[in-house]
Amino acid sequence: MPSIHDFMTWEPLLRLLHVDNVESLGASGGHVAGQIGHNAWSLPLLPRFPTPGRALQADGMRDDLDAVERVQNALLDAGLDAISFAAEVSPTGRAVLHLFTTSSAVEEGIGPYPGSLILVDGSVPQPWRRSPDPVLGAVQAPSVDLALLERTLRERMPGATGATEAEIAATEARLGVALPDELKALYRVTRGQRQDWGDNYAAADRVIEAVGCELFPLDDLYIADAASRPYLWRFAATEAAGTLPNATVQGVVGSPGWIAFGASGGGDRIAVDLTPGPDGHVGQIIVLDHEIGADLLAESLTQLVVNRPTVQHFSRRGEESPVIARVNINALTSIQAAAHPSLEVLCIGVWDGEPLSLAPVTGLPRLRTLTAYPGTLVDPLEITKLTGLEFLELGPEEWRVLLDAGAVPHGLSAAAIQVHGNQHPLPIVALANDLLSLWNRPPITVTVLNGDLGPVA
Repeated sequence: MPSIHDFMTWEPLLRLLHVDNVESLGASGGHVAGQIGHNAWSLPLLPRFPTPGRALQADGMRDDLDAVERVQNALLDAGLDAISFAAEVSPTGRAVLHLFTTSSAVEEGIGPYPGSLILVDGSVPQPWRRSPDPVLGAVQAPSVDLALLERTLRERMPGATGATEAEIAATEARLGVALPDELKALYRVTRGQRQDWGDNYAAADRVIEAVGCELFPLDDLYIADAASRPYLWRFAATEAAGTLPNATVQGVVGSPGWIAFGASGGGDRIAVDLTPGPDGHVGQIIVLDHEIGADLLAESLTQLVVNRPTVQHFSRRGEESPVIARVNINALTSIQAAAHPSLEVLCIGVWDGEPLSLAPVTGLPRLRTLTAYPGTLVDPLEITKLTGLEFLELGPEEWRVLLDAGAVPHGLSAAAIQVHGNQHPLPIVALANDLLSLWNRPPITVTVLNGDLGPVA
C-alpha cells in the first residue's frame, strides 16, 4: 500500500477531482482542496445522480468511495486522524499536490483550513476557568423523601439488583465526593448494570420509565466539571459564564459538584447538583446542555421519579448583553453600542457600512475575545490597544498587518484565521505557521508531491 505521502495514493482521487473541476482548475489561481478523515471527508466532487426511475446505489459512487478509502487506509498506516490538501492541475494533467499534516497546536478546522491555533499549551477560555460560586445557606428541597423514593422505585422495578454498600463506597472513593442520600437510595434499588437484564429489553425500558432517564451504572458516574466538557476554542471563546441573583442553577460550564448519573436519550446528561444557584436546592436534578451550562429538571431526585417535571430554562448572565455583543447588519449597528464596562466578547460580523473603529472599546477591563469578519476594521493596529485579549480571530489580511508591524498581541492564548470564499489553503497555512512560530509552537507540516494525471478524456 503506498504511503500517505506517495502520489500514487492520491492519484485515483485527483483524477476524479480533475474531471469534476476542469473549469475551475483552468482558471487563474485554480485549485481544488479538501479534507479526509477516518469517518468523514469534505471534497469538491460533483453529486452522482441515479438512472431515472432507480435509486442511487453505493455502486454508483464506487469510484469515489474507493479513491477516498485508499487515502483513509494510508492515514491509518501513518497513524494520522485526518489530512488536508490542495492541488493545482494543469490542462495537460500536470499536478502539484500540497498535503497539510496538522500540528498538535491546531484544532480541527473547516474543510482544508486550519482551526484555532493553541498558542499557550493547555490553555482554555475564561469560562472554562471559572469555578462555581460558594454555596451559602443552600439546603435540600422540601420534596426530598427517601422512603417515598425507595418505595416508588421498588414498586416500579420489582426484583431489580441493587448495589452493595461496598460498591457505593468504591464509587465515592473514585469520584472523591460523597454521593447524596437520594442517589444512594436509587442505586440501592438498582445498580443499573446491563448484565442484570441481559437481552430483556422490556426490563431495561422499565428502568428508564421508573427513574425518568437512562440510568448510568455506578462505574459510569462522573464529575461533570469544566474539564469534562471540552469545546473548540473558536466557539468556547465567544461564550461567557456568570450567575444571575435569582438563578436556580449556576451559569458555569461545569462544576465539581455536578455528578452525572444519567442521560436524556437525546444526548443531554442528567446530573445531581451539589453547587446550586442562589435560588436552587442542594441535590437538585439538572440537565447539562450539549456544550456548556445546565438547566433545572427537578428540585430533587424524589420529584424527578415521582412527578416527572419538564426542563425549566433559565437565562444565564453569559447569554445576555452587555457581556457578549455582536455587531453586524442584523444586530448592534455600531461599536459604540457594544461598549460597556462588563463587555467580555465582541463579535463583528457581516457589515455593509464603512469599516469600524475599535476606539470605543479601548480600555474596557474585561474584554478578552474579539472576532472580526474580514474587511470590517478601519485599522487592525487598533487591536494593540486592547490589552486584555486572550482570543483573536481575524481575516488573513488583518493578521498580515499585525504580523508585518510586529504587533500581534503577546497576551493571546489562542487565535484563529477567518477564511471566506474559495481561498487557496497554502497561504492560510503559511500565515498560521507564522503565528505559531511567535509562540514556538509546532507548525503545520506541508509536503509537496508532483505527478502527471494526463489530460481529461
